[in-house]
Amino acid sequence: MTGLPNTQNLPKEINVAAQGVVQVVWKQSIRAKRLSLRIAPYEHTLIVTVPIGCRSEQALAFVQANHAWINERLQKLEKPPSFSDNNIIPIQGKPYRIMHAPKQQGGAWLEAQYLMVSGDRAFINRRVADFLRSHATTALRQEVQAMAQSTDLHPSRVDIRDTSSRWGSCSSSGRIMLSWRVIMAPDIVRHYLIAHELSHLKHMNHGPLFWQQVAKITPFKQQAETWLRQKGPLLLHAR
Repeated sequence: MTGLPNTQNLPKEINVAAQGVVQVVWKQSIRAKRLSLRIAPYEHTLIVTVPIGCRSEQALAFVQANHAWINERLQKLEKPPSFSDNNIIPIQGKPYRIMHAPKQQGGAWLEAQYLMVSGDRAFINRRVADFLRSHATTALRQEVQAMAQSTDLHPSRVDIRDTSSRWGSCSSSGRIMLSWRVIMAPDIVRHYLIAHELSHLKHMNHGPLFWQQVAKITPFKQQAETWLRQKGPLLLHAR
């Protein structure tokens, strides 16, 4: 379609004062009447909407003129947990500081209040993620099994997956799936999510009987759902 601006040569990232480098998505629009900016809160990405008739030079100048606004908005955003050295990540309700131990061996392991990571610094993020997936596979299965014993609701299988769009699911065959990222959620949130999926073993819907079953198992529904709305997306973007 003619009239659309050419954004291919515009920078894919900009440097914004205290926030450093920020990724930019240039969004061409046939409906927009003017240039506009917004921040994708969990990706910490700048979205620039560029209307018909706007030259790429104008769009870039508009972004540069609004560096202060961009910086202010980014400073107000809560960042997802980062799997890099010296950052703190929650594991089963407890904070652990990532500590790089390049001369040690063992990959990644918990030691007191630290998540120790050996090897080259370039591999810290991957090793932390690998550790969390492995730890979640053991710990979340144990939590499911403990609740299954107390409720007499026994899944046919428990799988821990790498999902970014849902926290868990329950199939008609009785297989429960949980995201490994659940391991970073607070105790009451994990309790609620497991109770939710176990309740589907009796009611494969979200009707009144299902919610009655959930209430029999956990008192944390309201608190957990509030936390998931407010903080959950941060965990889904942790890396």
